[in-house]
Amino acid sequence: MTVIKKIGVIGAGQMGAGIAQVSAAAGYSVVLSDISLDNAKAAIEKIDAATAKLVANDKINAASRQTILANMTAAGDLSALGDCDLVIEAASEVEAVKKAIFKELCPLLKPEALLASNTSSISITRLASSTDRPEQFMGIHFMNPVPRMKLVELIRGIATAETTFKAANAYAIDLGKTVTTSEDFPGFIVNRILMPMINEAIYTLYEGVGTVESIDTGLKLGANHPMGPLELADFIGLDTCLSIMQVLYEGLSDSKYRPCPLLVKYVEAGWLGRKTKRGFYDYRGETPVPTR
Repeated sequence: MTVIKKIGVIGAGQMGAGIAQVSAAAGYSVVLSDISLDNAKAAIEKIDAATAKLVANDKINAASRQTILANMTAAGDLSALGDCDLVIEAASEVEAVKKAIFKELCPLLKPEALLASNTSSISITRLASSTDRPEQFMGIHFMNPVPRMKLVELIRGIATAETTFKAANAYAIDLGKTVTTSEDFPGFIVNRILMPMINEAIYTLYEGVGTVESIDTGLKLGANHPMGPLELADFIGLDTCLSIMQVLYEGLSDSKYRPCPLLVKYVEAGWLGRKTKRGFYDYRGETPVPTR
């Protein structure tokens, strides 16, 4: 079984930065790579600020924070990942983008290196087949936000070797995460259940059954959810929600997974949620205000 000591993370967005942070906190050497070196450096600066707050709130001590920062380096070139034992792709939830990354990455890796995707819905078998090492490829799906969420979903492709699964499982446990395993079907477990619920909440809004506030209040107080489904959609990103629903709809050919037209309209408008300051809520003021 491959001994994992050095981790490469591709994509310095919220997910990639979170994976880098928890890996560094567990003692792994981490290279955080992005298409832009400035993006990767900016992500590490955000981790610097976030861990400073953790120290101020007595969540971690100063020594732990210094360990996290010392274990991370930024890169703007995939060649920096050549000596990594495990590389986790956390780029946009677009299959063509992921495959293009793997095509460029694979020739740079050492033969024994493991490869994983943090995809939340795309076929692991299909992604693995676009690489030179399908036996050493699997899905390692972290939940958002990575430092706070306890779960990691492991997904084997049809060709994934048992040694690859065992190494990924050991890595996830070493991060202090709880592991659940899923078969390689669209959406896996979590998003197969979560995203249709969010999509149905958007249909409920679209059909005028309830307002944004009434839908979110209903699920928070009526089902004891910590966050309403529309608020959660904004947090995840409406473009990501739409991408996952499209994967479910196309992969399972069932009308119950049809993306709500209102979700499509918001994405077309560029109202993607918190990251663009507008989604089902407007975040440009001091307090979020429903947009419908």
